[in-house]
Amino acid sequence: MALPKDKITIVIADDHPLIREGIRKILELESGFQVIAEVQNGQEAVEVARQYVPDVVLMDINLPVLNGIEATKIIRRELPQTNVLALTIHDDEEYIIELLRSGVSGYVLKDIRAEELVQAIYQVAQGYQVIHPGVAQKVVDYIQKKEVATGPPKTNIVLTEREREILIHVSLGKSNREIARDLYISEKTVKNHLTNIFRKIGVSDRTRAVLYALKHGLGGVNL
Repeated sequence: MALPKDKITIVIADDHPLIREGIRKILELESGFQVIAEVQNGQEAVEVARQYVPDVVLMDINLPVLNGIEATKIIRRELPQTNVLALTIHDDEEYIIELLRSGVSGYVLKDIRAEELVQAIYQVAQGYQVIHPGVAQKVVDYIQKKEVATGPPKTNIVLTEREREILIHVSLGKSNREIARDLYISEKTVKNHLTNIFRKIGVSDRTRAVLYALKHGLGGVNL
């Protein structure tokens, strides 16, 4: 199948036909999108992704045959150019953490507005990470609880107070502009701090920075 080169190609993976139909109708209103397939289980999501290499897979978690987490791991391992956006009703910590670790580029809840979903797909397709604000707060809470339970971070990485502060704002899903506004600093300063943070902890993007914070308890900042 010859896929359009000027559109963002999308696969919808959800086991509820009505939900798939509703999402498709929303996305078909956007001229920059092309829904190339709908699948009802994780195994089909993997097979279709292998066949068409879409730009984005909208992935539910509770899929039959192969769940969304395992399907995401396979897709991200075999097709790094395909981004996965988790679209789910679940905001439990265990699901959030597992999906972030599986390599999703975004995690949004099904109660978001249509225009927010469209924007999230554009951002993920362009290589950005998108985390629903409510989900991001749970990630931050998890980081802080872990630090309380385990004590100081067991790592030789030393972040400054400002770097830790910026990292937790990143965990909340905020953009550089929003962080600059909230901390009363320039966007350039935020970018410089992020460069230093990424270099210190050995990551290349925001999602991996958040995951590093989860693992090492670097998120405990008194805001």
